[in-house]
Amino acid sequence: MPAISYVLAAAVLVLVLVSSFLRLLYVLPAFNPTKPHPRPRGQPTRLLVVLGSGGHTSEMFSLLRDLDPNLYTHRSYIVSSGDSFSASKAVDFERALETKRRHKQGTTPVPSTYDISVIPRARRIHQPLWTTPVSSLRCLVACFTLLGPPRTKVPWRSDINQHRTERLAPGTFPYTYPDLIIANGPATAVLVIAASLLLRFLKCRGTEGKMRTIYVESWARVNSLSLSGRILVACGMVDRMLVQWEDLSRKGLGDFIGALI
Repeated sequence: MPAISYVLAAAVLVLVLVSSFLRLLYVLPAFNPTKPHPRPRGQPTRLLVVLGSGGHTSEMFSLLRDLDPNLYTHRSYIVSSGDSFSASKAVDFERALETKRRHKQGTTPVPSTYDISVIPRARRIHQPLWTTPVSSLRCLVACFTLLGPPRTKVPWRSDINQHRTERLAPGTFPYTYPDLIIANGPATAVLVIAASLLLRFLKCRGTEGKMRTIYVESWARVNSLSLSGRILVACGMVDRMLVQWEDLSRKGLGDFIGALI
């Protein structure tokens, strides 16, 4: 009898491992590429933007310069702790976006909102490597809260018709998980994307068809990918990897659609 129990336990373990592996292949975009579902214009759509710091933040807002808020009706910005520069740039960008929308002719603006969330840094500059797993784990845990539907935090609403900015009342926020995640450099982006994949792996309610990912490699990367880019490509974690130099595309490291900044 004990021998039979061991065999059954081993069989169950193998079944769980095989099922988990197949589920992982199904979730990873590189192994199961899918097309996004078409959405009616004006349907509530949440864009999540992972901001780095310094040059990465400047590049990101250069990428978003032609963003149509009627398509992405809510923007969520994630900044690392201590990065007041990126947070202030996000506010400036939203103010400019509101001004541009206000003066745009021939379109009917839809309700537009945004929020800015702070996340623990995955690794600080000059931080000892042996402490990195601890700080990365803290960052990963925080990602789950920021990716999920807003609960306690109340985002800012930019009301174009009344030309004012106010806070939404609790329970009136129509957004769930992000429809699209875009990142361009920081190590935190890898953890945000990993958290989104884990939520999809576990089939959490509301994640179906959500959290597609685009990673844009920095313009400064001419001959090789950054560490974050290499991890994402090697693990097949992103739906679209964009590079800004054609040589990188020739090496099979991403899609080149021209300089983006």
